[in-house]
Amino acid sequence: MKKVAIITGGAGGIGRATVLRFLRDGVQVAIWDVQTERGRALEAECREQGLPARFFQVNTADYAAVQEAARQTAEAFGQIDVLINNAGITRDATLKKMTPEQWDQVIGVNLTGVFNCTKAVYPYLEARGWGRIITAASVVGLYGNFGQTNYAATKAGVIGMTKVWAREFGRKGITANAVAPGFIRTEMVDALPDNVVQMMQEKAPAGRLGTVDEVAAVYAFLASEEAGFINGATISVDGGLTL
Repeated sequence: MKKVAIITGGAGGIGRATVLRFLRDGVQVAIWDVQTERGRALEAECREQGLPARFFQVNTADYAAVQEAARQTAEAFGQIDVLINNAGITRDATLKKMTPEQWDQVIGVNLTGVFNCTKAVYPYLEARGWGRIITAASVVGLYGNFGQTNYAATKAGVIGMTKVWAREFGRKGITANAVAPGFIRTEMVDALPDNVVQMMQEKAPAGRLGTVDEVAAVYAFLASEEAGFINGATISVDGGLTL
């Protein structure tokens, strides 16, 4: 049977690229995203091409909603094999200026949301005796970044949770890994001033920004059978930025 992957934050950016990559690899995909219009448009695009994708409107910060989405996904596809915890937001500010609301919003999606999704999906993986849990971290979670107390805390947190889950789930046939992108060309980056983008490119030894497809390719590898002995790792996709 074809494997089934849930990709959170799947309607745009890295998530969208991952949806398309998994579908090309023959994986059925459940697109989870809070952005209903974009999610439905991507689902329609995939179906026009005969690709097995379904969109579910999900706020990953809402535990009850995530539980229901997992149930609906399993019902629709018959199984769940892979969870890509890709959804994330930023609310940047220096600590001096950061509001409790900005802190709570980022923690809710980037950290609690990952907990919610993994807790909801794990029983389906355990029942199959095989699974892949892959979570979006960031180089910011490894090395910090000015003005991102909330974001860095969540990304360091998911790296820690990944290590715990690798220990807890390994004997169940389930691996847990994290991917830490550096500067990736997304809509958010494209909206920045040219001089800022140039500075970002110059910081990496590769001399360029990464692409969403390059991150999606790492997700795809970690979700494969071939990656079965990689567990508890955090793989940087940053062009050597953190050397």
